[in-house]
Amino acid sequence: MTDITVAYEPPLRFRATHAEPGAVLVMDGPRELGGTGESFSPSDLLSLSLGGCILGIMAVAARSMDIDISGATAAVSKEMGGTPRRITHLSVIVRVPGAFDERQRRKLEAAAHACPVHNALGIDAPIVFDWVG
Repeated sequence: MTDITVAYEPPLRFRATHAEPGAVLVMDGPRELGGTGESFSPSDLLSLSLGGCILGIMAVAARSMDIDISGATAAVSKEMGGTPRRITHLSVIVRVPGAFDERQRRKLEAAAHACPVHNALGIDAPIVFDWVG
């Protein structure tokens, strides 16, 4: 289990501390809600978590095939809206440099779609791959 404590600091800043290593992450509310917008917002971090999870699971799959996906990127787009305010759309474009055979490519794509963060969200966020070779 992971223990993280999040503390509120006005006007809309949140300081998260990870219990085990003591790492600290600062989040700011968006300007349109009265925050400073100086750092990632909590919903930005959800996008960051999704992109990082996709690349992480892909890296594990790549390692199991003895291939290198260094330089791979995940560009996550987030749209906010609705009442109550929520994330209404997420999309991810994954770019993976290098040449891969069809089996490797299928395994990497399957890994990306198996990301636990994406699965926990329970949403249909398209993951589009752009293979740059």
